[in-house]
Amino acid sequence: MSDLQFKRHRRLRRTESMRSLVRETKLHKEDLIYPIFIVEGENIKHSVKSMPGVYQVSLDHLSAEMKELENLGIRSVIVFGVPKEKDDVGSEAYHASGIVQKAIRHIKEAHPSLTVVADTCLCQYTDHGHCGIVLDGDIANDDSLELLTKTAVSQAEAGADIIAPSNMMDGFVAAIRRGLDESGYGHIPVMSYAVKYASAFYGPFRDAAHSSPQFGDRRAYQMDPANRIEAIREAESDVGEGADFLIVKPALSYLDIMREVKDRFNLPLVAYNVSGEYSMIKAAAANGWVNEEEIVMEKLTSMKRAGADLIITYFAKDAANYLDQ
Repeated sequence: MSDLQFKRHRRLRRTESMRSLVRETKLHKEDLIYPIFIVEGENIKHSVKSMPGVYQVSLDHLSAEMKELENLGIRSVIVFGVPKEKDDVGSEAYHASGIVQKAIRHIKEAHPSLTVVADTCLCQYTDHGHCGIVLDGDIANDDSLELLTKTAVSQAEAGADIIAPSNMMDGFVAAIRRGLDESGYGHIPVMSYAVKYASAFYGPFRDAAHSSPQFGDRRAYQMDPANRIEAIREAESDVGEGADFLIVKPALSYLDIMREVKDRFNLPLVAYNVSGEYSMIKAAAANGWVNEEEIVMEKLTSMKRAGADLIITYFAKDAANYLDQ
């Protein structure tokens, strides 16, 4: 065997300390953004059946949730609202006393060190469940932009640190950027859901946010899962319109898209590890089919390896605990 010429790659894998020394991709607590669902009422902490470990909480439970995150070392949250009342234009989305606006104020007053990201959409607030205004059975793009801009400004007024529009209307970044600037919030960044696919992985989220469309689907404005070049066009548009972050959603089935977006655009990239990805692992772990800790950390690391700088994930608390271990 002495005359064989080959590389000794295993030298760098021999021990755990050696593997740690040369590890190329590392996950940090600061990378994690935890989604939270806020509901109207008092003394509510309602388990989301399709998402074990995830809850809808009322404002009086919010401080306990935020303290837990701070103790774990998680520094960022993204806030979703579940209003009591809905209408055809989603007016609770941009009301000064809407549930998200109240939650943002509560968090920023009691926990000012946390970064609060506001999801900016209409689907949770419209009685038809779509992300924009419906006119003659169609989602009216430009009319919807006006209300989405009002929503973003109201969230910034409430104290949101980052506006994250998720509606996938054409021109939504340009409209919201102009609205924020004209309202005196030029310092507030936009975290655009730049590449959002019409995915089957969103089901459990719609249980949590009560946001299922009441007719049709969202394929007319969210992207076809088969398309790659379209994702680059979408991201390029948002960069040109003033986005400060780019989100790819979902993450796990679109790691190739994440890598291409990261390679092409010099902005922070956010992976959204969505509800279906979360629930599948929880279900498999509950049945003893997978080791939850190992598979969660492998999955989140794969997103970082694909180019993500930040990860929105329901596993944030679990991952923080795993990192401590």
